[in-house]
Amino acid sequence: MASPVDRLRQIVAQLRSPEGCPWDREQTHQSLQPHLIEECYELVDAIDAGDDKGIKEELGDLLLQVVLHSQLASEVNRFDLDDVATIIADKLVNRHPHVFGEKQLPDSAAVLRQWEVIKQAEKQDRRSALDGVPKALPALARAQKMQAKAARVGFDWNGPDGALAKVREELREMESAPGNRLHEEVGDLLFAVVNFARKKELDAEQLLNRAIAKFATRFQAMERLSRDRGLEFGTLALPQKELLWEETKAAEPKGGPPSSFAQTASRGRFKDA
Repeated sequence: MASPVDRLRQIVAQLRSPEGCPWDREQTHQSLQPHLIEECYELVDAIDAGDDKGIKEELGDLLLQVVLHSQLASEVNRFDLDDVATIIADKLVNRHPHVFGEKQLPDSAAVLRQWEVIKQAEKQDRRSALDGVPKALPALARAQKMQAKAARVGFDWNGPDGALAKVREELREMESAPGNRLHEEVGDLLFAVVNFARKKELDAEQLLNRAIAKFATRFQAMERLSRDRGLEFGTLALPQKELLWEETKAAEPKGGPPSSFAQTASRGRFKDA
């Protein structure tokens, strides 16, 4: 009897066959990119919601993307799913000599330092310390990843105080910038804020997503209050809207942020394989 993974691989191969599904047969690595990205975000949503059923389903959807891409490549004899599994298995063994060999390491910090040394030996074709940051990452995540890479070769603030001083400097420059330079100074300020978040071991992308979610929750609560009181929200004067905003804030339950937004994933080894 085929394993569940082998069964999935056979199903995908059938979908891609001449007798298979017209939509699946039309797909390419490029056409599947939006679906791959969407499935990653849907998985993150399920994880943040603590929804085990959703996590399981979204992991399956993400696995489908891996199998689809592998199937496309196998049809032109480039590589297949076994090659994909082999390369990551070999990478994990090679980068964990303290687990699969005799070398001992005292803590996770030492593990991360070793990981970087081994990775650099593997990636000798990279000419810059910044190589390997995906261009398709969201801007905040890309900025934080790039800053972390620069930090690994010593280009970094000694602590968060220096990064915070840079935020203040960039804010002053933005406030005094002429119109033709405002876009540049706003970008510099955003980059500096990301750097401060990184130095505080916070994930800027997650923090902004949390702020967006908080704003949406409060705004929609304001709209509901308006409807409940027979008011048209869009016609209210700004002071009235501000009163509704404060009312919705006051009605929110007290408590800290969800654990999924607490400490950063910016130090995670696998985010820069």
